[in-house]
Amino acid sequence: MSNARDGMNYAPPPTIRQAVVKPGEFVFAAAHFDHGHIYAQIDGLANAGGMLKYVFDPTPERCAKVLAKYPDCQAVSRIEDILDDPSVHLLTAAAVPCDRCALGIRAMEAGKDYLTDKSPFTTLDQLADARRAVARTGRKYMVCYSERLLSEATWHAGELIRQGAVGRVLHVLNLAPHNLAAHSRPEWFFCKAAYGGILTDIGSHQFEQFLTFAGASDAHIVHARAENLAHPEFPELEDFGEALLQMDNGASCYCRVDWFNPAGLRSWGDGRTFVLGTTGSLEIRKNIDVARETGGNLIFLTDERGEHEISCQGRIGFPFFGRLILDVLNRTENAMTQEHAFKAAELSMRAQVMADAAKG
Repeated sequence: MSNARDGMNYAPPPTIRQAVVKPGEFVFAAAHFDHGHIYAQIDGLANAGGMLKYVFDPTPERCAKVLAKYPDCQAVSRIEDILDDPSVHLLTAAAVPCDRCALGIRAMEAGKDYLTDKSPFTTLDQLADARRAVARTGRKYMVCYSERLLSEATWHAGELIRQGAVGRVLHVLNLAPHNLAAHSRPEWFFCKAAYGGILTDIGSHQFEQFLTFAGASDAHIVHARAENLAHPEFPELEDFGEALLQMDNGASCYCRVDWFNPAGLRSWGDGRTFVLGTTGSLEIRKNIDVARETGGNLIFLTDERGEHEISCQGRIGFPFFGRLILDVLNRTENAMTQEHAFKAAELSMRAQVMADAAKG
């Protein structure tokens, strides 16, 4: 993986063809390529059978990579060319985080469903606006929480947990170091009003996993911290965050998020999850198995029958995208419920508010 250390632009390639519709049955467009996660969102939808009809970005050069890969796609000069086309079912985008809500509301009011990169909002007021827009339009405001949805091992671990592999979940621990590569980051990355804070941003991944793995629908935030510990040259950057939650079903969850990925690591981050249950436990090594050539996408499960190493690389694919396509066409909620998508964002922003208040 030539870009394995480039977390902002890393897009894991689809490993299994998982088309759920015939050609032309599901049409989508992509816009605002401010974050490289857009490429994985496009590939995921296309791999599930979606037809990419349009791309748009105010800087047209950003679309070149997609146009080369999807030559039947058309670059348009105005977002209105997408919003006004009734054949487009869904708009996927990765705008600057503070702009994601307004774009999503425009898409929904134009009759499109919306899939955005995380974090979907930077303020609780934006979330309130989006909730009202969903109720008003009946459209979907979905979020690509890629640390679970674009990780074969993390997705499969969720399925195992749901099937009872570890019993009732008691505790979830998420460790999420990320590669800063400051020289490659855009200006907005260092502006807190634009990215929302480290718990709002990277933390949204972790809170979504807490809800999923614990089987919870809400949580109480016990502790939250966000700091700039080692980058005074970027005063609005938060390079370290942590949060402790008590879920509404009694499980406890802790995450550490940071921008201290070691320079010698082959991956953009040694993301790991540990889940403790009443009858077993598991560890997910998401991106890499340190000092071993086995790669990532590994699950280590210990249960009443023994110890198990499960390699998921190339075996699971990314089922979220096919389920989302069918949800859009059938108006169902099998990929992710709207409330789940919003609750993960809400909890991450509430934790950010708590952390900000603690700093005064």
